[in-house]
Amino acid sequence: MEQFQSAYQEEKERLDRTLDEVEARLRELRSIPVYTGHDFTEQILESGREAQRQQLEKSVREPYFGRLDFEERGKEASPLYIGKVGVADADGRKPLIIDWRAPVASLFYSFTGGDSAAYEAPEGLIEGLVYLKRNIVIRKGILERVVDTFNKDSEGPAVSDEFLVYRLGENKDNRLRDIVSTIQAEQDLIIRAAKNTALIIQGVAGSGKTTVALHRLAFLLYQYKEQIKAERMVIFAPNHMFIDYISEVLPELGVGDIQQSTFGDWAARVLGLEEAPTDGADTLTRWFDRGEPNGERPDDEALPGRYKGALAFQAVLDRYLERIESGCVPDGDFEPWDGNRLPRETILQWFEGEYKHYPAARRKERVLARIHRWIEMELKKSPSPTALKERKKKAQQREKAYAKKWPELEAAALYKNLFLTFGGKKGDGSDGEIVSAIPAGIYKETRDYLKKGQVKDEDLAAMLYLHSRIQEIEGNLTFDHVVIDEAQDFSPFQVAVLDRFVKGHSFTILGDLSQGIHYYKGVRTWEEMQALFAPQETAYFALTRSYRSTMEIIEFANEILKKGVGTDLLAVPVFRSGEPVKLKPAVGEERLAAISEALDQVLAGTHRTVALLTRTMSEAEELHRDLMDQGRDVHLIDGDQRQYAGGISVLPVYLSKGLEFDAVLVTDVDRSRYGPQDARLLYVGCTRALHELWLMHGDQLPEYVPDKVSADV
Repeated sequence: MEQFQSAYQEEKERLDRTLDEVEARLRELRSIPVYTGHDFTEQILESGREAQRQQLEKSVREPYFGRLDFEERGKEASPLYIGKVGVADADGRKPLIIDWRAPVASLFYSFTGGDSAAYEAPEGLIEGLVYLKRNIVIRKGILERVVDTFNKDSEGPAVSDEFLVYRLGENKDNRLRDIVSTIQAEQDLIIRAAKNTALIIQGVAGSGKTTVALHRLAFLLYQYKEQIKAERMVIFAPNHMFIDYISEVLPELGVGDIQQSTFGDWAARVLGLEEAPTDGADTLTRWFDRGEPNGERPDDEALPGRYKGALAFQAVLDRYLERIESGCVPDGDFEPWDGNRLPRETILQWFEGEYKHYPAARRKERVLARIHRWIEMELKKSPSPTALKERKKKAQQREKAYAKKWPELEAAALYKNLFLTFGGKKGDGSDGEIVSAIPAGIYKETRDYLKKGQVKDEDLAAMLYLHSRIQEIEGNLTFDHVVIDEAQDFSPFQVAVLDRFVKGHSFTILGDLSQGIHYYKGVRTWEEMQALFAPQETAYFALTRSYRSTMEIIEFANEILKKGVGTDLLAVPVFRSGEPVKLKPAVGEERLAAISEALDQVLAGTHRTVALLTRTMSEAEELHRDLMDQGRDVHLIDGDQRQYAGGISVLPVYLSKGLEFDAVLVTDVDRSRYGPQDARLLYVGCTRALHELWLMHGDQLPEYVPDKVSADV
């Protein structure tokens, strides 16, 4: 106790000195009038001052979160204080606070004890000794907690988990928060990995995949600030509500302007579509609201999303484009007026020779422009004004008619042509052979809805690929780095297409195969993604430790995976114990009363976010109405929301992926709703809970659900 009081007093005095210095510098910067003129040099200086003001304002609230006493070999030991932003002393010579992304700060995350420590710096490997590693909690400038996770002078063991468990035990609000103060060694390796690498991260539920990816973006901007820009980075999230949920992490880390989008929204912008196609209501109903995919699953060739997401479909498109490009130049010579002729061989030489290095649409544009210039030169040879007038009129008509003979080299038109008109009937000649490579059922289904002017989410990768092949990818469409969240629901073809828009294969691809509930379109193994890149261009990381849920919840969810899925991708819990998982009957006329009673018990505690997860959308709507009739303040989440409001939410379990709540009640857990093929879906629902999990069950629990975790309540 005496040692703790001494450490607390030491840190209190250090905090007071730091805040005095930070506030003095902030006052000095605020005293300088804000420059609003047009002088470029002054604008740059003002931008730098404003950035410093914002950094110091954050530092006043929470200047640092950790201390590391490090003795570099050949130098004296000194305490290093680590925070979200770096702050230099008054002279600007020594760091008062070290940015968490700085090389030496990596020791705070990687060091777990031992006689020596080292970190990679621009000048090479720096070795030395760590004497103290201390976690510090400061909120609104007030010192709240001091925990030594390593002390070389102490005989006791390192207690790194104690501070982590303390932070994990805090309640959630309606936003994801940064984890700068609790980044673990295995997470730090991912965050600091080299830029030009396609990282593939398999992370169990609650392993911090998303948060790690966001911190990686902040690190890359710090480490490669001369090579990459925030506005040229993008996060592809599963839905708009998830984007809102993660929206405050990057600003907290001092990073702005990073694009955040769904793949569908981005694809629609690139392709010029009026709105982004999504998994249609018929698809979601088929796979979730009717209880499918219970029973046997169809082969991949019967699943449009799987087939159109495979590289085999890309090969079909390649053959199709070759055929289209080889037939671009219309048959016959071009005659602007009778008696004058531009040979087809000349036009073909322009298209296939001189302009060959351009994509097809650009080649077509250049050839037609060159034909127009040729016409203008030929018109100058007219023998009289009358002849010139007649020839000019005729040339305009024939030039327009000739241009119409060229194929429409636009992605949406080409894609529709493949299914509606290309090659006539299936099997008819060489064109028909290309079309015949597409499974008959998928060909017919796609043909039918394209005739109606509809496009589905499953078509976007192919349309983007066609666009990237026939059009020049403009600089404003390229990315310096791409993050793909919930990547198990992406197809290999989607990632292959994105790779055409990103520099140096710079990806962070993260997901969890155990949460692959979109069987009809997602990947089954990460090898499907790894195969897209050369071995030296990719790296694989597995995050097996779960920081979200209590041990009781994780062990329960692991049993579902073991019995229902047969996977070895199981979570290793942090030592944080909580309430037992509760199984409560909720059947028939007593169903609503049982759910209400359980909800009351949950709300009697300190939980701030609670989710009621139903099996289907229609059940969520009905339960929401019932709870509203009881006078409860409840939010219905139906997939169209762009914001997550927190509080009590009702939503189908398949829309809960990526979110987390203090407490979760999963309703109607029985064999009719959660059959053998739905173990992953129930696993997703269970692993949304941080502190408390209830399963409101029917007469018969699914066979893969543990039935002895606690007595029924």
